[in-house]
Amino acid sequence: MKISVIGCGYLGAVHAASMAEVGHEVYGLDVDSTRIATLGRGLAPFHEPGFDEVLSRNVDNGRLHFTTSYDDLDDVDVHFLALGTPQRDDGLGADLSYIDSALDALAPLLKARNGRTTLVVGKSTVPVGTARTIGERLAAIPGVKLVWNPEFLREGFAVEDTLRPDRLVYGVADTADAADEVELLDAVYAPLLALKIPRRVYNYESAELVKVSANSFLATKISFINAISELCDITGADVADVAEAIGMDDRIGRKFLRAGIGFGGGCLPKDLRGLISRAGELGAVDSFAFLRDIDAINTGRREYVVRLARRLLDGELDGRRIAILGAAFKPDTDDVRDSPALDIALKLYSEGARVKVTDPVALGNVRKRYPALHAEESVEDAVRNADLVLLLTEWPEYKQLDPTVLRELASDAKIVDGRNVLDLPAWRAAGWHVEALGRS
Repeated sequence: MKISVIGCGYLGAVHAASMAEVGHEVYGLDVDSTRIATLGRGLAPFHEPGFDEVLSRNVDNGRLHFTTSYDDLDDVDVHFLALGTPQRDDGLGADLSYIDSALDALAPLLKARNGRTTLVVGKSTVPVGTARTIGERLAAIPGVKLVWNPEFLREGFAVEDTLRPDRLVYGVADTADAADEVELLDAVYAPLLALKIPRRVYNYESAELVKVSANSFLATKISFINAISELCDITGADVADVAEAIGMDDRIGRKFLRAGIGFGGGCLPKDLRGLISRAGELGAVDSFAFLRDIDAINTGRREYVVRLARRLLDGELDGRRIAILGAAFKPDTDDVRDSPALDIALKLYSEGARVKVTDPVALGNVRKRYPALHAEESVEDAVRNADLVLLLTEWPEYKQLDPTVLRELASDAKIVDGRNVLDLPAWRAAGWHVEALGRS
């Protein structure tokens, strides 16, 4: 089939390359000409394991094309909308201006083709009710249908999650009268459905809520165990033991119960706040008040680490040398949006600390977005002469660091394990004073 993906940021670029990988002819469109030129050469503009290979292979074999012109999409069967919906500057809600602009440009091209339905498929995360509004707009164009098909990508696993998702969700205007659009989207996803991946057809509103509900629930688990970790610090309990035991309950599960400095990135915080905002607009303020506490617990973890650093440095941050291990909001990505690690680094810098930041892949984005922070290519250079080390992103290579070697480099052997990944006995045996959040 001939497919377009409108919006070639993280979501759209991965989706476009993955749809080409399963055999479709794909046109990726974006207004950012520099990004399009980079993708058109088969080069990834961001770090994502496995994406480089899928991208370059399908550009080279001619199935994947990139453009800035909507005129190139005139003969397309299915258009995917993968536009960003960032948090608005004036509140918690989502900014839908990118979707609105794309629809304005796309609408004149939309038409039934040879008696077949032309399909528009929403991938973006939007406030509940958005798809119904867009669907009503598109319904005025004969032969054009809308399906909302939320994405469930994890950064670091995006290609795998696109090609082998744990479920496919279709949101349609009327589940009793959606045979044409369901059949057409099934044809797009035929290679995935052949793998027996579950597929569910709901109404628009249910499909929209699936994504934000999932992310808000995961955020709730993370903030819950982080709240418990603070009690553990006060009482002498070990949050790793508590998490292990409650995770054995199959009603709860072990995932997302590792205490630390909290979540960040472009999805969980935005989706959580977007759900809070939309619930308020719909009159469900009281029922969702707890999500504000979840958000507050998460952001409070960052200030908690700053207070801990201040205590470890005898109450004075001004002029103290601090090494930050990790800048990305999670490992296996160069994404620094709403990164807890960088938020902490900036707070320390604002209090006069001499901060050095290192990261295996995200330093380019650090230098671009936060030029005031001193970026170091190697852990050794970051740690050299440091009065305090903060491990804030759980990159595998940081878990494997030799504490004896680093002990010789640091001015003072003090480290905060902000992700609870270090072998505490080994580090302490090497002479380090280790503070692991929630651990006795």
